Amino acid sequence: MTRTRPTIADVARRAGVGRATVDRVLNARVPVRSETADRVLRAAREIGYHASHLIGLRVAPELPRRRLGFLLQKPAQSFYIGLGQALERAACASEAVRGVARLRYLDRATPAETAAAIAQLASEVDALAVVAIDHPTVAAAIHAAPVPVFTLLSEAADGARAGYLGVDNHRAGRVAAWLVGRTAPRAGKVALFVGSHRYRGHEQREAGFRAWFGEHGHGFTLLDTVANLDDPALAHEATLDLLKQHPDLVGITVAGGGMEGVVAALRDETAPGRLAVVCNEATPDSRAALAEGVLTAVIATPVERLAQAAVAAMVAATTDGALPPASATADVLLPVEIVIAEHL
Repeated sequence: MTRTRPTIADVARRAGVGRATVDRVLNARVPVRSETADRVLRAAREIGYHASHLIGLRVAPELPRRRLGFLLQKPAQSFYIGLGQALERAACASEAVRGVARLRYLDRATPAETAAAIAQLASEVDALAVVAIDHPTVAAAIHAAPVPVFTLLSEAADGARAGYLGVDNHRAGRVAAWLVGRTAPRAGKVALFVGSHRYRGHEQREAGFRAWFGEHGHGFTLLDTVANLDDPALAHEATLDLLKQHPDLVGITVAGGGMEGVVAALRDETAPGRLAVVCNEATPDSRAALAEGVLTAVIATPVERLAQAAVAAMVAATTDGALPPASATADVLLPVEIVIAEHL
């Protein structure tokens, strides 16, 4: 007879506690009395529970506790929801500390609101990572923070941040251009959407995109960049205008948010495959559009790797209790992932 692997329920029964208590010890969700945590650890080891080593790390008194803060955008957007979940997993899985993730989302990313959120969250955690616009008010808040502050996905606050964690956005722009240039049905006009030039990542992607076409895009014409403020409704309207004004349009790249609006307009107005269309991030919406042939490819951030790199850098920055000098920032550049319909 095949022996089944012990479960959380088995650990709970052996320790004489509820399953929720075992889950709290395993994932460091909320504090558990040390004697209770020790009982859970003993039970896990006695029955051979596969995560007993991780439980041991959680209850080990010598492991320091670290509160890791993350300021993200768009609380209803599936990409940021998934990123938040990955950051929580990475914080809990750290073997160097007893990590606890504290997440906050900004629906509106004005400079004042972003700076206020940085100041508040920085007072509650040991290290902070933020997705933020590049603005003097935001840079001042990062500089004044009493803890190391990293920027995620988009660079900002040179000289004040402890490091940048994300993909090389200039290279991502070149990759997007290569994809459009190689998959467009013919040479013609190409449109580029960014969310806002206040996000340096969008600006860098635009620069990379235009640089590639300047070198290799013979016969293609790049239209003026459209800023859609990461708003699907604005992106939808702008896409309809582009299709009406430029019947010879052959490609579209979305180098920020608002992809859902672009996809909705293309579904209504064009046959699948008539344009080469590249957007950011592998989400349920973008995967569905790939499957339908509305999107040609998706340039995705390796979210799990980003989360693990962020936690590792934040833990390292709190080890000596000092902010690293600007010349020693802990930048981590990750390669982009390309997703096409054949991957689904």
